[in-house]
Amino acid sequence: MTRVLEAQVIQKPAFRAVGLRWEGTFAEAAAGGIRLVQQELRGRLGEIAGQVNPEQLLGLSYHAHPEAEGFVHYAVLETVPGAGIPEGMLEISVPTLAYAECGHAKGQDIQETYRLIYEWISEQGYVLNKDTELTHYEVYPVSQNPYDPDPEFTIRIPIKGQ
Repeated sequence: MTRVLEAQVIQKPAFRAVGLRWEGTFAEAAAGGIRLVQQELRGRLGEIAGQVNPEQLLGLSYHAHPEAEGFVHYAVLETVPGAGIPEGMLEISVPTLAYAECGHAKGQDIQETYRLIYEWISEQGYVLNKDTELTHYEVYPVSQNPYDPDPEFTIRIPIKGQ
C-alpha cells in the first residue's frame, strides 16, 4: 500500500527560541544523542520565561560544516523577544522562511516520511532554501517521551520557488 503524503507550504515569521545545543554525527544522533538533550530541556522547561507555545518543543537542525558528516541540533522553545536566557542555555533566531510542512504519525517509518516530503517538494516545483543553514526542524509535543521508539511530530523544511 502506497502512503499518500499530506503536505503544505507555510510561511513562518521570524522567531526567537531558547534552549540547548547539541553537535555530533548522524550516527551519534541515531544512537540517542539528541534524545538526551531533549530530555534535559524537558526537565528545565520551568526555567524558560516568555514561552510562546509551551506545548511545542522544537528541534532545529543546521549544517555543522558543508563537508561534515554531522550537524548541530537545538532543542528549544519559541520565546518572546527579550525574555531571559537561563544559565547554560542559549538563544537562537530563525528568520522568516517558507517551509514544506508535513506530519509524521505513529506507525510510520521516519525515513519514508522524509523521503516523501523531499519528493513532494520537487514535484511541486520548489527547491531547498540554500540561503539558510537551517536544514529542517521538527515540532514535537512537549509531553511526548523523547525515547518513544514510535514518535509523532511535524516536519518543516525551508524551501523557495525555482
